[in-house]
Order: sequence, then structure tokens, then C-alpha cells
Amino acid sequence: MGMGRTFAYMRISTEEERKKQKYTRQEFAIARWEKEHEIEIPDRKVYKDDKSGKSFDRPQWKELESDLQPGDTIVMKDITRFSREYEKGFQKYMELLDKNINLVFIDNPTISTDYIRTMIAMAEKQDNRIARKSLEDTIELLILVELDRAEQERLTLSKRTRDGLAASPNKSGRKPGQVDKLTPELREDIIRYLHDRSITQTALIKKHKICRNTLCKYIEMVKTEQNGY
Repeated sequence: MGMGRTFAYMRISTEEERKKQKYTRQEFAIARWEKEHEIEIPDRKVYKDDKSGKSFDRPQWKELESDLQPGDTIVMKDITRFSREYEKGFQKYMELLDKNINLVFIDNPTISTDYIRTMIAMAEKQDNRIARKSLEDTIELLILVELDRAEQERLTLSKRTRDGLAASPNKSGRKPGQVDKLTPELREDIIRYLHDRSITQTALIKKHKICRNTLCKYIEMVKTEQNGY
């Protein structure tokens, strides 16, 4: 990365994400990255959009982009926060790369600009325009592959959730589509538990008045969400 300023960018869009996850997983991922790199990103440099990722017509993104200077860095959890549409994503990626803006995708390190710039430097050493063009094609392919992988993971997670709900309501007396006791507050507490083991299961059991088996079931459910889209 360069010696400029560091920003964080987060994005959610679908109703499902708003209800279930908000920005929590992205916040935890960026907090871990800050700790690993001994960097603290102040709140005024954190931008959050609740908009589709199929275009860059997002209020907070546009504000962030207008504030960027050469050498600055944008940290995101994954490529889907940047763009969900690979052609527009590739064009914007190359535009920012040419402006010497660093992009860090925590879950997709092979398309973070530090890695890509190393590849470009190797191509430019050869002073070969064909090599440069081939490299740009490779970057575009990498972005496409990572976006496709993220979409497949999202679809798999959605199917698991639907299948789990369909299999369980008659056994527990829940209404179809209802997940008993897994309230937003419990979900947030489980996410904190997964990242801070000073929080105990016993404390969660007492706070939410549930049995250990139920808590363990929901811990596994949240883990699946954390590892998915």
C-alpha cells in the first residue's frame, strides 16, 4: 500500500441482508484487518451504502471517491461490496488503479491492488504491450471469477437457510418461515461470542433464557452465515 490515507467502505443492499446481517460481518472483518496491520481507521473515513452493487451510483461511494487522492487506500470485506457487475467493476477497478488508488479486498487478496501491481510491474519490465494487454485480461477474469464464486456461495447459503426452515416448523410448533428464539439481539451476541471468547455460552444461555442445545444449534447457523455470502 501507499503512504496515503486509509478509508473503509461497506455496502448492503437486499432486504434479507438488512434484516439479518446489517454491516456486522463487514465491521468485524475490517476491525480484524486494522488490528493485523496496526492501522486505525477513524469513523469519519468509514463510508456505508445501503444500495445495489450493480452500479456505482451510490451516495456514500461517490462521496468517498470525490475525497480520494493518489496513494489512498480503500479497505473492503470482499469484491461484492465494491461491485456486483463485473464489466463495470473492472472498468472502475482499472480507473482507480491508474489513479494510484489502492484497493484491499480482505476476502479476495488475489485481486487486491498490491498483488496486481506486482504483476503489472513484472509485465512492464518486459516492455511488452502484449504482456500488458494479457495482464488486463487476466485481471478482468479474476474479478469475474471472484464475483461468480461469491454469488454461488450466496445462493448455497440461501438454499441451506430455506431448507432448514422448511424441515423444522412442524417439529417445534413454529409458524412457517419463523426461526424460534433467534432474535436479532441473540444473533448479534453470537457474532460477538465468535470473535471474543471472553463471552461464555453460559452467559448467553442466562441472558436469552435458552437451553445449551438450542444455543449450539444457533451458533452453528450463524457460523454458516459468517462463512457464506
